[in-house]
Amino acid sequence: MKKITFITAILLIFCSFKADTKAVIPSGERLVYSGSYNMSGLMTQLAQVTMSTDTETTSKNSYLHLNCELATFSKWDKFFRIRDIYESYVNPSTLKPSLYKRSIDEGGYTKKEKYVFKGNSVTSTAKKRNKPETTRTFNIGSSTQDVISLLYKVRTIDFSKMTSGQTKSFIIVFDEKEIPVTLKYMGTETVKAGNLGDKSCYKLSIGAKTDALKGKDKNLIWLTADAKKVPALMKFSIPVGTGQLALTSATGI
Repeated sequence: MKKITFITAILLIFCSFKADTKAVIPSGERLVYSGSYNMSGLMTQLAQVTMSTDTETTSKNSYLHLNCELATFSKWDKFFRIRDIYESYVNPSTLKPSLYKRSIDEGGYTKKEKYVFKGNSVTSTAKKRNKPETTRTFNIGSSTQDVISLLYKVRTIDFSKMTSGQTKSFIIVFDEKEIPVTLKYMGTETVKAGNLGDKSCYKLSIGAKTDALKGKDKNLIWLTADAKKVPALMKFSIPVGTGQLALTSATGI
């Protein structure tokens, strides 16, 4: 599969809503997903994605640490090995980020990034394989966030106030640039949600000004239609194929 597009697509599927209410994301939550990719017409399990939260305290502040890891199963490593880690350190109440870190290793391609947020500016440090480290500072909008913090912020939306077909827009910062993202609410459906059983879910369609996602209403996410709004199922369409993430285990919610 194409470099970076697998995890990029997954993250973009999450990050399209501005929150209507204050966030209540618990520390100690752990969500595990089975990642599948369409190979020769069959949806084949290739990887595991784990999202977790914990509390990190410094001498000055306490942060909610948001962590997302993707790893291919060992039997697929010889074909295309992925070991990706995305992290964000945010205000526990507002989910506004202070620090974002990204470390990717996909098929031998490696890259590490660190973003430090201060007001409406970001200072980024990036290191790609076989290239020197770079540092730059760029401006962002007052509500722009990194992909991980917005991934969780989407779960604070009151979808019960939305009507089918209604859209909302937001901006994320990724690869040292801002990306517009649009979400469309598509009503509710019942889907399997791992150990949570069958759950009524909000169905959402994602569109973004990026080559990472393809097709109209082909990139979808289902969030449980309750106070937790746990991502139960995600489907994505990228330039080299289609895939999905299915929740297998939710604890600490």
